[in-house]
Amino acid sequence: MKTYSAKPADVTRQWYIIDASEASLGRIATRAAGLLMGKGKPQFTKHIDCGDFVVIINAENLVVTGNKQAGKLYYRHTGYPGGLKTTALADKQVQDPAFALTHAIRGMLPDNRLRPERLKRLKVYAGADHKHAPQQPTVISMKDTK
Repeated sequence: MKTYSAKPADVTRQWYIIDASEASLGRIATRAAGLLMGKGKPQFTKHIDCGDFVVIINAENLVVTGNKQAGKLYYRHTGYPGGLKTTALADKQVQDPAFALTHAIRGMLPDNRLRPERLKRLKVYAGADHKHAPQQPTVISMKDTK
């Protein structure tokens, strides 16, 4: 019996919607990363992009636990000596509601040549309305995960 390996032509992509106000940041990010990689599919192959499209809505109502609104910091560097800049999660949410989710999901995807293509299939919206209704996405409820 031979081992099955998916071919790029065999991949069929589905669309999923996740509501960011239903669960915490980490739970949403792990579920979205798994869908983008295609880990739940029986034809999953590590070196072929088998993942689906993921639409995340209500990013402005993102749920975080504990003191993460003030305590979770994002770092960037200007390139000059002493140029380390820090921004708290609460400030980033005001500037760009999609940043925290995109950053978390990007960190959960493997760092290889497939990551940019997988991130192109991630769509994050601040509000409840999106433009992907013609694709008839399947709604994934995150309320049942604790």
